[in-house]
Amino acid sequence: MKTFKIFGIVAFVIGTLATITSCSVEQAAAYKNRSGAQLWGENCMRCHSTPSPSSYNDVDWSTIELHMRVRASLTADETTKIFDFLRSAN
Repeated sequence: MKTFKIFGIVAFVIGTLATITSCSVEQAAAYKNRSGAQLWGENCMRCHSTPSPSSYNDVDWSTIELHMRVRASLTADETTKIFDFLRSAN
């Protein structure tokens, strides 16, 4: 009888871990596939209102990019997507 309880517990733990892991992988993939416009809205609006992409030229956006990557703790991929979007929209 103890053996069945142990197997039941092990199966439950493995099933739970598999579910948690698959959700995390799916969420990470969904986040990674977000566009620059989505990332801009999600990240930049946390701290301040976002200016129109046409408010600045490419040189200005490049300067802002350097500052905000550090300030907002953005990854290189996020930074590239966000600022490519901003430069393409100005």
